[in-house]
Amino acid sequence: MADEFLNPVDDTIDVQSQEQEMLIGRMLVHQEFDDVALILESLPLDKRLERWAKIPTASRLNILVVMRGDPRETLLDAMSLDELDALFQEMDAEDLVELADSLPNRLVDRALQAMDSKQRQYYEGAQKYADELAGHWVDHNQLILPQNAKVRDGLRLLRRELPDHVDAVFLINRAGHFSRAVHIGDIIGAPDHVPLTDLSEPDPHEFLVIAASDSAVDAAFRVQKSGYSALPVVDAQGLLLGRMDVRTASEIVNEYYEGQIMAGAGMDEDEDLFSPVVTSAKNRAFWLGINLLTAFAASWFIGLFTITLQEIVALAVLMPIVASMGGIAGSQTLTLIIRGLALGQVTKDNRRALLKKELSVGGLNGIIWAITVGIIVSIWFANPMIGVVIALAILVNICAGALSGVLIPIVLSKLKLDPALSGSVVLTTVTDIVGFVVFLGLGSLIL
Repeated sequence: MADEFLNPVDDTIDVQSQEQEMLIGRMLVHQEFDDVALILESLPLDKRLERWAKIPTASRLNILVVMRGDPRETLLDAMSLDELDALFQEMDAEDLVELADSLPNRLVDRALQAMDSKQRQYYEGAQKYADELAGHWVDHNQLILPQNAKVRDGLRLLRRELPDHVDAVFLINRAGHFSRAVHIGDIIGAPDHVPLTDLSEPDPHEFLVIAASDSAVDAAFRVQKSGYSALPVVDAQGLLLGRMDVRTASEIVNEYYEGQIMAGAGMDEDEDLFSPVVTSAKNRAFWLGINLLTAFAASWFIGLFTITLQEIVALAVLMPIVASMGGIAGSQTLTLIIRGLALGQVTKDNRRALLKKELSVGGLNGIIWAITVGIIVSIWFANPMIGVVIALAILVNICAGALSGVLIPIVLSKLKLDPALSGSVVLTTVTDIVGFVVFLGLGSLIL
């Protein structure tokens, strides 16, 4: 594609309105729906609606499906009933599953009425599973044959239009249960009379199968690591429901990581860049309130040492250094452990070793930076004892940060709380309070 498409958002925002419209038109011709969606999300609401009105009806569904939730809702809310009906005529079960959260129930029912019975059945099947489960994201575009089929049957199937991201034919028994999978490459060139089961995996259980009740994120990681373009999804009885392909898996994983990043700031990954001020403020207010409570807690502990601070003003000047060093050290460990939990690398067997390793890292860094800061402060205030106090406080707080960075996400996970969402708030509170209490306590005792 031409260089102008390499960074579609920058290019589109900078050009004039007419040129912008032409650029979007060329992207639609090349079916770059992800890029068009990203551009629309980057526009203020009035300009977004203006551009949306000029998008051809045939392209709208493909764009909406890949958009984030909040900006997608602004476009759906602005569409007339006739426009929505035209959209529903092109919609299948997988598309409606993606859009359902952005549509009121009456419009979901209207979309279902526009579908044939098979698509309605697929949609109802997906709704049996929560959206965090693999069964909710099943794709029904797959290649299926009975388990007694032969190579000639497989070749006949392959002459039809193939779905995207398919490299295997799924074999099912008479009851519709998944039996085996045969790689397309093994079918091509094999004698016509050979049963497909002879070409499948030596052990049918070696082919990875996703249970509909599995976590969607875990299932997506399995698809990415499987070496196949898609894996079969089965229900509790082994009935083949459909598949999860690598495109769906990549979207789920990307949304998961984006959610982790946004959750670290107490925000929703679906939030619109140009959402209304009141909406954005409301979405962010909760964690600002939580942070305020933790700040009051830290201030209360500082208040216990008011007399010390009045007598030794230098301690007030140096307090932020102690808290900051512990907070940064803890954040580094916290990020590492959260990633390990997400990837399944942190287990009961290695938690103790992880804790020992992170405490060792914290101790080493604590000694190095305690000595460094202690020397600088001793020279700065011409008082070696202040240097000793801050050195000891930094050493203790960095170790406390490392300890908290390991334990906090593990404890939050056990409590069924998202460590990415609340871990940083808890960690900051711990390192602030430990840092202030140790620093001011040592100052009271030594100075």
